[in-house]
Amino acid sequence: MATREEALELFRKYNKSESLYHHALEVEAVMREGAVKFGEDPEYWGIVGLLHDIDWEMFPEEHCRKAPELLKEINLPDDMIHAICSHGYGLVTDIKPERQMEKFLYTIDELSGLVHATALMRPEKMKGITVKSVKKKWKEKSFAAGVNRDVIANGAEMLGMDLSELMQITIDGMAKVAPETGLWPEG
Repeated sequence: MATREEALELFRKYNKSESLYHHALEVEAVMREGAVKFGEDPEYWGIVGLLHDIDWEMFPEEHCRKAPELLKEINLPDDMIHAICSHGYGLVTDIKPERQMEKFLYTIDELSGLVHATALMRPEKMKGITVKSVKKKWKEKSFAAGVNRDVIANGAEMLGMDLSELMQITIDGMAKVAPETGLWPEG
């Protein structure tokens, strides 16, 4: 397995956008949070989360299809590559998320976008954000319209988890990196 440093270096090689970097850090943090919750390896889950959009910026038309080639540069194992590619299931790939970690990534990739957008609307950003405030925004279909709520709902069903619980894990993970991602109030 690659180290986090190798994964981060590879990510930065193919992605220059700060917003995409922040998204990668958020998904990594939520994946680590989920790994702890499920008694799994946070390092393994975290690297998958960090690298999930490796091909997005430079190869958007090949998203989740170009990734295996890029990930081989750091000899990422096939099971991690499969997990990364499966997060685009039904959207850009037919690789179905099968393991719990894959289903979790599939779900929280979109969910982290909703939490991020919700935090941006608040003066205190991630500080003190609640499931209730995210659920309120969830119901407003015009809010963060790019967030695929069907993917989140399908993922929650695949995981057999309540949406509120998934939102809380996502909030908890994202709050840990909020100072790095610009989602923590100044002062």
